[in-house]
Amino acid sequence: MVNGESTFLKLVVSHRNAFKAHAFRATRGILMVIKRALITGITGQDGPYLAQLLLNKGYRVFGTYRRVSTPNFWRLQQLGIVNRVTLIPADLGDMASLLEAVTISNPDEIYNLAAQSFVGNSFDQPLLTTDIDASGATRFLEIIRHLNKKIKFYQASTSELFGASIENPQHEKTDMLPNSPYAAAKLHSFHMVRIYRESYGMFACNGILFNHESPLRGLEFVTRKISNSVARIKLGLQSELRLGNIYAYRDWGFAPDYVYAMWRMMQQPKADDFVIATGESHSVAEFVEEAFSHVGLDWKKYVVTDQRLHRPLDVHQLCGSPKKATAAFGWKPKVTFKQLVKIMVDADFDRWQQYIAGKSFPWDAPNYSHEMDILSRNVVRDAQKEAAKKPKKTVTQKILQVLNGNARV
Repeated sequence: MVNGESTFLKLVVSHRNAFKAHAFRATRGILMVIKRALITGITGQDGPYLAQLLLNKGYRVFGTYRRVSTPNFWRLQQLGIVNRVTLIPADLGDMASLLEAVTISNPDEIYNLAAQSFVGNSFDQPLLTTDIDASGATRFLEIIRHLNKKIKFYQASTSELFGASIENPQHEKTDMLPNSPYAAAKLHSFHMVRIYRESYGMFACNGILFNHESPLRGLEFVTRKISNSVARIKLGLQSELRLGNIYAYRDWGFAPDYVYAMWRMMQQPKADDFVIATGESHSVAEFVEEAFSHVGLDWKKYVVTDQRLHRPLDVHQLCGSPKKATAAFGWKPKVTFKQLVKIMVDADFDRWQQYIAGKSFPWDAPNYSHEMDILSRNVVRDAQKEAAKKPKKTVTQKILQVLNGNARV
């Protein structure tokens, strides 16, 4: 660890009690503690679904996001929760911002979902991928070790870890032979989670999630590229769909099913690693055929294979066994492969119909609206300065007010 990071850790440790916050609610006259969760990557596919699940379970939810010129809050907006979560600017590559996020949110649980998660891009940006996907998790583990080892930590791992492994289906004990910079970086974080769990007694677990999709998936992923293109072709807005290797096989599930598994892992009496998968493998060609068939079209008339879209080194087949998760906490997928394809195609078809009708897309999200609950270092600092002029009891109350979302930011 560099001296700057070490110094900052010591500084935060020395002042952490000033930021401690506890939220309570009364239910039938009984005072109950509200759990607090910090989700990194809350603007991605899984983050909003997980946030929605936790909110429905009574959590206070904080989420980190990267400040960019064009905000990416459309998924939170689509689920109707953009104003129900507290957003904190942070970046996995910046230790200071992560410390700030943890100190401000004071979480019981951290779900590290943020990543450079596009496999193809990891070949173009291997160093960035390594720093974010490998070192990012380690930064969080160090923060927890210094601040509060009672914080539970979930690391979003991936089926890409198995890579060139010939065992089928893959499970927790299968050899891990990554075939991309993305998978190699994720393998590093996988082992760091295990090492910190065993060395420091921390509750840290890996969710080895196989491919999981939804209408909130980004367009750079093949499943969403297919569903979006099929909708556009059906409506006469596009003439062809260009794809790379259509004979790669993947185990595809439905994202909301998988975020439920994340939460269940964190509720176990002892931290452990789990494979989350459907146990079925389907090719990209099958996904394509099912999608076109759903709208009454022959996929062979529209699909063009493009060698430029092939990866330098690809994984031929991935299929996972969720038996350990099923035995431990009863998890099973609810949405089938065919249902998943239908859900995604229908969602994109509806979006493009709205576009034709002159309505806005769901990703036309607000640009840092004043109605959004964004909590940054400056907000906490200003609250401290204001409260410092008053008696000590009032200082604590003011900080708690800001951290618990009872003050306007």
